Amino acid sequence: MLSSSVPCLVPSSHSPSSLLLNLKSTKTLKDLRQLHSLAIKTGQIHNPLTAAEALRISALSNPPDLQYARKLFDQMPEPNLFSYNTLIRAFSESDDNPLEALQIFLQLLHYEPLQPNRYTFPSILKACARIKGYEHGRQIHCLIVKLGIAHDGFVFTNLVRMYSVCGLMDDAQSLVRKSSFLSGNEAGIVLNNILIDGYFRLRMIREAREVFETMSNRTVVSWNGMISNLVEIGLFKEAIDIFHRMQVEGMKPNYVTLVSVLPAISRIGALELGKWVHLYAERSGIVVDDILGSALVDMYSKCGNIEKAIQVFEGLPKGSPITWNALISGLAMHGQARQALKYFKAMEQASVSPSDVTFIGILNACSHAGFVCEGRNYFDIMVKGYGLRPRLEHYGCLVDMLGRAGRIEEAVEIVKKMPVKPDDVIYKALLSACMLHENSELGAWAANKLVELAPYDSGCYVLLSNLYASMGDWEAVANVRLKMKELDIRKDPGCSWITVDGIVHEFVVEDDTHPRATEIKSMLEEMADKLRSEGYVPDTRGVLVNIDEEEKESAVLHHSEKIALSFGLISTNPGVSLQIVKNLRICADCHESIKLASKIYGRRIIVRDRIRFHHFEDGFCSCNNYW
Repeated sequence: MLSSSVPCLVPSSHSPSSLLLNLKSTKTLKDLRQLHSLAIKTGQIHNPLTAAEALRISALSNPPDLQYARKLFDQMPEPNLFSYNTLIRAFSESDDNPLEALQIFLQLLHYEPLQPNRYTFPSILKACARIKGYEHGRQIHCLIVKLGIAHDGFVFTNLVRMYSVCGLMDDAQSLVRKSSFLSGNEAGIVLNNILIDGYFRLRMIREAREVFETMSNRTVVSWNGMISNLVEIGLFKEAIDIFHRMQVEGMKPNYVTLVSVLPAISRIGALELGKWVHLYAERSGIVVDDILGSALVDMYSKCGNIEKAIQVFEGLPKGSPITWNALISGLAMHGQARQALKYFKAMEQASVSPSDVTFIGILNACSHAGFVCEGRNYFDIMVKGYGLRPRLEHYGCLVDMLGRAGRIEEAVEIVKKMPVKPDDVIYKALLSACMLHENSELGAWAANKLVELAPYDSGCYVLLSNLYASMGDWEAVANVRLKMKELDIRKDPGCSWITVDGIVHEFVVEDDTHPRATEIKSMLEEMADKLRSEGYVPDTRGVLVNIDEEEKESAVLHHSEKIALSFGLISTNPGVSLQIVKNLRICADCHESIKLASKIYGRRIIVRDRIRFHHFEDGFCSCNNYW
């Protein structure tokens, strides 16, 4: 008996038109199989239109059943071109086997009654792009020219996209220059957008910008592409600049724009701009769904306003783990482990199954709070309770949690026994723990493993230098620095951002390039004097060069977060809270300095480093010196 979702057939009339009408109305693959059985029973499966329609439904449903579709196709005595194109399209869009599209295309080429048309090539070119099969793509390009359809807009666009995705930008650019589509129309805009994406994929930023700047007409898609690509490669300030510029030039941001720019705002910590984006979405009638809502929760969390993040979360649909994950991860960053665990329980009570990302947030929360027993318990719940397979990130959280708590031997055992190969992040966590707890023996072991895994990662050598410096082995420190010089490896500079009056100000270590550099220097000196009067003694253990103590004290005084703090103090009214974002982990000296500065200047100072948030107020830090 047919499912109720399929219109009833008149028992005495199984005409081809009646069956075809039922097929076109089919909603599910289950119903398709019933109708397919009826078609076989009545012999109507041999009708080319009936077979082609059954193939279309099985191949293009969401989700499709490509194995079923392929069997249907193979049983067709003389498949028509529509059926070939349908199956090629389905496999070209498949995550599992886009190569199958090429095999079907080859079968079409050997089937003399038919030849590919303008509907065949966009899909087969997409398949070539998916598998990076530029050699196949070149041959197909020749066939397109031979058949005289190279000037078809849809075919041409996919041809340019194929070369671009395969990294052959000279070929893609050459095609576009010679085309007749760059007359400012929609096709020309699409082609330029493809070139921009291609250049970004190869990290050719200058070339991408050149294409963007030469576009006579830009759609919101063009602006969104620039923003999302800049965010993806870590150029967050540049992405925000493009976001500002698109509005100056009269282009209204849409849903995609907001989702694209919010991660950049989050990373820079530009809270006021984030608030503006939220308000713009509400006033423009842009629906704040779970995707945009989660991005807003993430933004408020990473910009230091966890209370607002919770408020936004409470107003969101909560049927998907993505919204819960954003809040749990945010609470973990702020060191609010108990709150994170509370929301995890609420998530379970709401019958929302946690994902592996949920447990990364939970394990991070336990790590930042020193909840070792709880962390181990949640790791077991993830594996045994929810049947989730731990990823490297989960083992990294576990190692970090044990290492911070001083249980380094246990952390080493985890590293040695874990079923997946440890990566550099895990060894970095282990090495940091060894330095923190002064375990030079295991630290040296972790350092050697780290250099083997990532011989050109500056972070590996910096950690190794830190280890030797903490041991007072300056000769070893010098050897590490010499090795870095030989390999042309440069240390990532410490960089801090602070937003004042809506403008993001960026500072690096010993920065004297700011227009108010003289005032900043004066405030640094004043701050140093007031700190000393409170009993502060500079912690110079993190200085990795063998210089005298006075020079070391000067070096730590000019760390980027202290410069940003000084600028904030001279640029805002007394009592105004300050927020600083740093790209690296805050050092012990800056942590102690800012803690005291919050008391001396009566300021609430929020610092987000690479790991977590530190809320400094009245001489105390929210991390309780456990970070």
